[in-house]
Amino acid sequence: MTARLGLGLPQMRQYSIGTDVPDVARTAEEIGYESLWVFERALFPEPATQGLYNIEGLAWPDVYRDVAEPLVTLTLAAAATERARLGTSVLVAPLRIPFQLAKSLASLDAASGGRVIAGLGTGWSLDEYAAAGIRPFEERGRVLDEVIEVCRAVWGPDPVKYDGELTKIASAVVGPKPARPIPILLAAGNKKARQRLVDSADGWIPVGMGAEQLAVEWRELQDLAAERGRTEPIQKVVRVNCVHTAKSYDGPDRQPFQGSADQIVEDLVAHATVGLEEILIDLQTTPRDAQELKDVAADVYEKARAAGI
Repeated sequence: MTARLGLGLPQMRQYSIGTDVPDVARTAEEIGYESLWVFERALFPEPATQGLYNIEGLAWPDVYRDVAEPLVTLTLAAAATERARLGTSVLVAPLRIPFQLAKSLASLDAASGGRVIAGLGTGWSLDEYAAAGIRPFEERGRVLDEVIEVCRAVWGPDPVKYDGELTKIASAVVGPKPARPIPILLAAGNKKARQRLVDSADGWIPVGMGAEQLAVEWRELQDLAAERGRTEPIQKVVRVNCVHTAKSYDGPDRQPFQGSADQIVEDLVAHATVGLEEILIDLQTTPRDAQELKDVAADVYEKARAAGI
């Protein structure tokens, strides 16, 4: 049941990004966290033009009003650490020009000594797609396919050649190269996305919203991999978004990973039984500042390891 544990870095408006990200990253590595993670929220439409996750009537959380750019955040963490892997969970890849994203990830991996994990997804916000202006929302799957292909090409041997809808590389030397092949993990929330994962990616990076549901989705993904003839193992990193409270949360509407450190660890134990290699624990929403985030992260880590995770 032992899994690697990762920590979400502070990106929200209660934190001072320039000082708190390196501080939290260094402390997390000292505590024992083996990876550090960022997520993406490019903007906060006001008034909202669609519900959260494109679910009608579901309000966007206020914490999304101010979220630091993920690769800038991860670069600050890279410079402050030595061992921890550096992951995105997730980058909304179609918001970016594929070639530039491939270059940025390769440079960060080279600079950090081979520590980058590229967790990618298609996102769901129409407003973010309109602001980025790369391609319409309806083409997000095709753009993600090209992003993956361009990354593989750019990270591979020179001369690099690629002929796609967005990217045209006749023949070029493109460096720096990553220190090692960067694993690409996909969120893959539907059948078509899971086919893309099985055929083109290294791993799966779901959100943990209940151990039973996670187990069902993992079995479905394994069945699909067998059906499509995949022989390479699928890496798994589950993201858990925690709402930490100092005291136990005893309400009937309690959600997974809501409540005290002990309650969060109980949920971690349940999810770990699915057979996860790594669990990303994001605790940044409720702490008032970086010191509180570090204290909560240390408490959760100690209790998780004591529980056998």
